[in-house]
This record gives sequence, C-alpha cells and structure tokens, in this order.
Amino acid sequence: MSNGIVAGVDIGSTTAKALVMRDSEILGGLIGPTGTNPALAGKQILERVVDDSNHVISDVKYIVATGYGRVSAPFADKTITEITCHGRGAHHISPKIRTVIDIGGQDAKVVSIGEDGKVIDFVMNDKCASGTGRFLESAAQLVLHVPLEDLGELSSKATSICKISSTCTVFAQTEIVSLLAAGESKENVIAGLHGSISNRVIGMAKRVGVKPVIMMTGGVAKNIGVRNALENDLSTEVIIPSDIDPQLVGALGAALIAKDLFSNS
Repeated sequence: MSNGIVAGVDIGSTTAKALVMRDSEILGGLIGPTGTNPALAGKQILERVVDDSNHVISDVKYIVATGYGRVSAPFADKTITEITCHGRGAHHISPKIRTVIDIGGQDAKVVSIGEDGKVIDFVMNDKCASGTGRFLESAAQLVLHVPLEDLGELSSKATSICKISSTCTVFAQTEIVSLLAAGESKENVIAGLHGSISNRVIGMAKRVGVKPVIMMTGGVAKNIGVRNALENDLSTEVIIPSDIDPQLVGALGAALIAKDLFSNS
C-alpha cells in the first residue's frame, strides 16, 4: 500500500508528544502537558498537530502510540515500547548513533542500538526521581528558587562543582540547603546537581555499555549543563538533535514504525 499520513504519539509521565509525517517528510510535531488524563492528552496533542499541518484526523492512516501512557490510547492502531521508538527515532536522525541517553520528567533510559537501529540492550530508572527532570525541577523551584530553564546557563558560570552525594531527591534538597547555608553559590550548587545526574546516568549506562556515537534525548537534553557534565564524565561528545526537538525523538520513532506498518498493510 502506498504511503499516506501517519502519526506517532509519545505519552510520557509529564508531557505528551505527537508527530505526523508523510513518506519521509515531517509535517509537524507538538509537545504538551500530560496532566491527569494520559489518553486525553495524547489524543488532544495529536489533533492539534494534525490541525496545524492543515489536515484532519481522518487523513491520518496509521497511528502508533508509545510511552508509559500508550496502554490507555484507544485511538492508536498499535502500541510500541518507548525503548524501541527512541532507538528507531535516533537511528533515523543519524545512523551512526549507538547509544541513546533519554532523560525525561520522571524516568531515565540508556538504550544501546545496533547498526540497523534495533535495540540491543537497555536499562531504565523509573522507580526514583533522581537523575530525572523532576529531580531538577524540584531543586530549582523548592530550594534554589530559580527558573528551571535557567539552570543550564547558571551552571556555566560555576567556579567549582559542589559534590552532591545523595541519589534521593529529598536528601539532595537537604544537601543543597546546607551548601547554600555554608556560602556556596547557586551556580556551583547547580553544577553539582548536573554532576549528580550525570553520575547516576553513567552508573546505569555501564550496565549496557556506552558506545559512541551518543545521542541525548528527552526534556533534560535542553539543559546544556547536564549535557556538559555527561560529556566531561564520558570524555566524548554527546549529540543533541538539531533539526528536531529532542523531546520528539520517541514520537518520531513511533511515526516511522507507523509508516512501515501502514506500507505493509
């Protein structure tokens, strides 16, 4: 069957993402809050991106849902794990990618992929907020009182990197309060936070092996401080997608799989 318009919807714990494409052309992608109703969030973000691309939902011939909320997405034709979708999306962006580090709102994943873009192995942290976007968000809002989006720039002004040893979000906040009370600058503390996330993720990554080329995806990929910390600790470059929002890589992978499934139907 010839290719038509297909869509990938990635329903995460904090954000829902949708991407529509025709053949190999991306027609549009959007990100919105998941809220308390994952199925509704996924459906609404899909309808918005379809509308923005000057189409109607009936034009979409095949939909693949991924992310933790995929099980509650009755509008999808098929559901695929986010591990598979992130691997496929990263490989599409660059076939040289061998490791994907995805840090989202409430989980972190390290995925090892082969030359064909298929997943070889993966490890996932979804039991604790440490090493995730929520870890940074809670520290920024509750303790440091700085906008989340400013963390990367502020860490670049650090004169030293504070050591934050706790991997627990609550205990880490206590450490931050103590460091600030002792006279440490917010910039140095933020650099320490980024270093803590890097250490946590690299500890996970060692279980599957880290092979260049490495791509970072997810919302935390927009934080240059975390990327720099990872690059320093890994002693290699970490690529951030430039032609697509790093939060849309999973949705891209889902759309590519949708394209294959529709073409073969």
